[in-house]
Amino acid sequence: MRGWSWSFVAAGLLAGLWLPPAWAQGGIYTCVDAKGRRLTSDRPILDCLDREQSELGPTGKVIRKLGPSMTMEERAAEEERQRKEVEERNRQMEEKRRDRALLSRYPDRATHDKERNGALAAVDEVIATANRRSSELQWQHKKLVSELEFYGGDMKKAPAHLKRRFDEIEQSTAVQKRFIANQEEEKKRINARYDLELARLTGLWNAGARPATATPTAAAPAPARK
Repeated sequence: MRGWSWSFVAAGLLAGLWLPPAWAQGGIYTCVDAKGRRLTSDRPILDCLDREQSELGPTGKVIRKLGPSMTMEERAAEEERQRKEVEERNRQMEEKRRDRALLSRYPDRATHDKERNGALAAVDEVIATANRRSSELQWQHKKLVSELEFYGGDMKKAPAHLKRRFDEIEQSTAVQKRFIANQEEEKKRINARYDLELARLTGLWNAGARPATATPTAAAPAPARK
C-alpha cells in the first residue's frame, strides 16, 4: 500500500510539472472567432470579444464562460478606430520620410532657389522658341497680305493656294498661342510647388533639422601591449 501511495504521489508531481504555465497560474481561454478558427490563450482573447469564450481548468474542464465584451456594432467601431490609427501612423511615417528626402535634396535655401530657377529657365527657353515661331508666322502673314493686295485685298478674288496659306498660318498661330499659354501655366505650377516645398523646408530648417548622414563607426581601440 505504501509503495502504491508513493507511486501515485510521484505521478501526481510529474503531472504537475508538465502542466502548461497558464494552467499553473489560472486557466486557458478558448473560443471560435468570426472566421471559424479555434483560438486559445492564457488570457481573454481579443479576437473573440464579440462572442462567448470558455476558461478551462488544468483538467481541460470548463471553469466558466465569458460573455461577449462588445456588441457587433462596438466591435466594428473599435476596428474602424484601430484602422484609422494605423493610417495615421503610416501617414506620419510617410511625412517624416518625405521631410528627410527634402532635407537631403535641399540642405539650404540657396540650393532650393537654384533648382527653382533652373526649372523656370527651362520653361522660359521653350516659350522663347514658341515666340520665335510666332514671329515667323506673323512675318509670313504680312507677306501674304502683300500678295493679296494684287487682288485688291479681296480674299474672294484670291487663288485657292493663297487662301489655303492664310488658313494654315491662322491655325498655326492659334496653336502657338495655346502652347505659350500652357507654358505660362506650367510656370505657375512650378512656382506653386516650390513655394509649398519652401514653406515646409523653412520650418524644418528653423527647427534645426539636418539631412540624415551616415555616422562613421568608431574604430575599436587597439589591445594594450603586454
